[in-house]
Amino acid sequence: MIYVQLFKTFFKIGLFSFGGGYAMLPLIQKEIVGNYSWLTLAEFIDLVAISQVTPGPIAINAATFVGYKMAGIFGSTAATCGVVTPSLLVVLTLTLLFVRYNRLESVQAAFAGIRPAVVALIVAAIWNILPPSIQAFSSWVILAATLLAIRRFRVHPILAIFSAAVLGICLYS
Repeated sequence: MIYVQLFKTFFKIGLFSFGGGYAMLPLIQKEIVGNYSWLTLAEFIDLVAISQVTPGPIAINAATFVGYKMAGIFGSTAATCGVVTPSLLVVLTLTLLFVRYNRLESVQAAFAGIRPAVVALIVAAIWNILPPSIQAFSSWVILAATLLAIRRFRVHPILAIFSAAVLGICLYS
């Protein structure tokens, strides 16, 4: 049944993805594009873009979108519940453990090891998404201008995304 498959798939994504939305992207892509072909790579890239301009975490937006595409409202509900359930359970458990054991050197060492792994997951996501997203010179210009605006001039990310959308309409229409 598709509802169970959506729940299980997004439960696995929620359970085995650490470090937030960007760190989840490789696993989300592997599952919904590679393993199940619920989306094409182009649709996945569009999903990432849509997730950036809508409120909420990428994983929840992805689950909601894919679930709806595959099985309507109930599919959306199943996938979204699947992706949030592990986080809820893990956060409750870790909170109890962290409050009790956070001063232990081994706990602090574990977190020191997890941080660079999360950065690696983010870099892997960029590595996978960049080539199909940036194919024309004008796309490189938009990427560079957006990066410059955010990093150098501290432009708010939402304004940067809307500005890039306007540039896209001007350049690609």
